[in-house]
Amino acid sequence: MPGDADDDMLSWDESVFRNESVFEIDYVPETFRHRESQLENLKYALRPAVRGSRPLNTVVRGPPGTGKTTAVQKLFSELRARTEVRTVRVNCQVDSTRYAVFSRLFEGIFEYEPPSSGISFKKLFGQITDRLVEENEVLVVALDDVNYLFYENEASDTLYSLLRAHEAHSGAKIGVVVVSSDLGLDVIEDLDGRVRSVFRPDEVYFPVYDAEEIYDILLERAKRGFHEDVIGDAELERVAELTAESGDLRVGIDLLRRAGLNAEMRASQAVALEDVESAYDKSKHVHLSRSLQGLSESERALVRVLAANDGERAGEVYEAFHDETDLGYTRYSEIINKLDQLGVIDAEYAEAEGRGRSRELSLAYDAEAVLDRL
Repeated sequence: MPGDADDDMLSWDESVFRNESVFEIDYVPETFRHRESQLENLKYALRPAVRGSRPLNTVVRGPPGTGKTTAVQKLFSELRARTEVRTVRVNCQVDSTRYAVFSRLFEGIFEYEPPSSGISFKKLFGQITDRLVEENEVLVVALDDVNYLFYENEASDTLYSLLRAHEAHSGAKIGVVVVSSDLGLDVIEDLDGRVRSVFRPDEVYFPVYDAEEIYDILLERAKRGFHEDVIGDAELERVAELTAESGDLRVGIDLLRRAGLNAEMRASQAVALEDVESAYDKSKHVHLSRSLQGLSESERALVRVLAANDGERAGEVYEAFHDETDLGYTRYSEIINKLDQLGVIDAEYAEAEGRGRSRELSLAYDAEAVLDRL
């Protein structure tokens, strides 16, 4: 009847969310479940820093969305709150050169950015180490998504500078936590011999969460992020099922948020299965979105060219790429290797009649989904 209120409908000023930020990818949860042994191993490696000594260097490995960054953030937060240890996490997807990494370290130590030009790496490095020695501080550096330093051939120089800091500047104490989501990358073997000789890290592995763990973690997020009774068991189980298929917890977290937004679009107070299913088309590409986020303009240009020339040989694709960017074949080949390592494209060698072996290039995702996210 006209004028009757529908109890299941949201009013203009209502929301299904209690705290929507709980579903942000970089949110650090208060309770961090199912990673107790990994946290203990990391604490063991960092414990010398609390006593004023250099911590053990550590490689943190595991597939995307398995809690590596969250673990580092949790421990760094604890260290800052309880000790004088200085901690800086560098996102290497954004800062993918040695100079950029040390600029972030400078910012973390001095709490302001270094000059954007006119300061050499040597001077930047010297100011950082001089401050550490003056204040008698230990610095723990996390190189998150270190694979991006490898893609740009900057990993060995960056790590060499960090690991040899105490030799160049007596008394400087720096420990390194290297975080990689690229299981095809052998962090140790792919470094220069000069770095391998001093970088003997402990390794902490983060496996994919199993189905029960995924459900448990998503239930906790749903309780904190949604109002009571917004999402039922059937809907949450479907989110967990889709997340387990992807192997990436970030898919499930993003899926919860998008399903909630879909419910709001319907002005509904509760998430329905249809909200989950329709949201999954976008959430399943969360890894793709993240990979594309850090690309330079020339790298994006190649992705666009590939979308129009999917399945073509590298030579033909290069002609279209060169027409658009005027870049040479060497840079083109470097970008192909990077996009292949990121899993954005597939670069497979095939026999070309009369020309020997040539690479066939294709997008690893649906072209429309890729262009959408560019």
